[in-house]
Amino acid sequence: MIQGMVFAFLGGLGLFLYGMKIMSEGLQKAAGNRLRQVLETLTTNRISAFLVGTTVTAIVQSSSATTVMVVGFVNAGLMNLMQAIGVILGANIGTTITGQMIAFKVHHYALPAIGIGVALKIFSRNRRWQYFGEILLGFGMLFYGLDVLKDGLSVLKTQPFFQEAFVTFSHNHIMAIMAGALLTIILQSSSATVGITMVLAASGALTFEGGLGLILGENIGTTITALLASIGTNVSAKRAARAHMMINVLGVVYVLLLFPFFARLVDNFTPGDPDMVVTGAQQATEYAMALGDKPFIARHLANAHTFFNVFNCLIFLPLVGILAKICIWMVPMGDEEESSYHLRYLDSRVLDSPPLALAQSRQETTRMAELCLRMFDQTMECFETFSQKLVEKVYRKENTVDMLQKEITDFLVNVTQLSTTPEISREVNATMYIVNNLERLGDHCENLIRLVERMHDQKIEFSSEALGEIANIKDKSREFLELTISGLGKGNHERFMVRAKAFEGSINTLEDRYRNRHIERLSEDRCSVVPGLVFIDILTNFEKIGDHCFNICETVAGEK
Repeated sequence: MIQGMVFAFLGGLGLFLYGMKIMSEGLQKAAGNRLRQVLETLTTNRISAFLVGTTVTAIVQSSSATTVMVVGFVNAGLMNLMQAIGVILGANIGTTITGQMIAFKVHHYALPAIGIGVALKIFSRNRRWQYFGEILLGFGMLFYGLDVLKDGLSVLKTQPFFQEAFVTFSHNHIMAIMAGALLTIILQSSSATVGITMVLAASGALTFEGGLGLILGENIGTTITALLASIGTNVSAKRAARAHMMINVLGVVYVLLLFPFFARLVDNFTPGDPDMVVTGAQQATEYAMALGDKPFIARHLANAHTFFNVFNCLIFLPLVGILAKICIWMVPMGDEEESSYHLRYLDSRVLDSPPLALAQSRQETTRMAELCLRMFDQTMECFETFSQKLVEKVYRKENTVDMLQKEITDFLVNVTQLSTTPEISREVNATMYIVNNLERLGDHCENLIRLVERMHDQKIEFSSEALGEIANIKDKSREFLELTISGLGKGNHERFMVRAKAFEGSINTLEDRYRNRHIERLSEDRCSVVPGLVFIDILTNFEKIGDHCFNICETVAGEK
């Protein structure tokens, strides 16, 4: 009996989690990039951020997916802390849709959904219909897994150990909360633990108050996903993850203090007695057989989950500013260059004065170029002494360069929408061109750091001759980058393009010469294939960095 219960639990849980994963991925594929675009563009204030968080999470059926995206956007500088808190509050409500679906008798349609989903996935040639097939397949597996879970977990209520634990949960709400949080941390899915709780309660193993305690704990456990996603991110992203944890923990604290009133409120708004047990002839009814020994408790727990998150939003949404300040206090700035990850000079209030707006964009562009230089230096430092911390800094800087390109370009587009002179229009176009080249330059630095990681992971070593060649082309590329930045600051000064053309020609010559030398080493069997391929890729990226520097210099000089 115990063996069958364990097998049913593992199999049912596996089906549920995998079904949730397939359904969430299918929904995200069907929506395409629109979800990310919505998160980036429609979060200008706390109300819109809250609505976006609710909608996106209801669509993808995963608050974890939403909060991980939010942490990523904050890390890239595309969303500030107050916007992130608004989205997180909305995500907490959106995730309650899963519990509401479980409370309905939709499991009757699990097997047909699996059949139709597999048919669409295998036989349809239309990609969108294949995505819908994934959604249906995931939906069916999710609820079929719940059915299997129910059959397996119903045995628990006859086991003395679990009977004592469930009685404890009914009377000791703190223990129930701790158990719910721990289970969610282990499974990394609040939807799964909410489903398990509802199945246990419907089978008669849990009382309403015991199930309510577990539900509250599961709302704490789900914050671990965002905390894990914030590892290795910047300070702002860590603050967003802390905000998620603080909102749910504080919510559980005040509900725990008002536990009898909250339980009574949910009971008053939900029909039926949650702890009414159906026995004997009553179990012959389809309704009772569908929902188990306690036909009303699943709906009560689903509503409790929703009410908790709705009340949390009503309380904390007006306090977003205060929450942000507390999170800033909880996660101090530290010693990293936090100012590098945010816009410093652009101010939309000066758009009515195009010359001033252009001056600001030039300052931000110069700062972007200086960030590329620091990124280049850190990449070269990793060539000499590998450091995972430096690698992560390079990746963060590359994300920031991408963010700066987007923000500067958007700012300049707003400038062009005003009544401007031809001179200003030309300067706007030139600045956009420079910004795009800087972003591509950052991409090549990222390519180089990936090659450094590959060398470290695969223990690839170069000969002293190859290392000397890399050092030569690296030094020449850095000098060219310094000249480019000086041109952005001082404009087209004397001999600027003469030096730029000399650097461009020198780097191209070095790349061609070193490539030929490498081919000679290969033919003489002085170099193996894998290190040789990495060496060629390194040369190519240095040459491309030189190309983008030259494009910028030509633009600064007015030759392009």
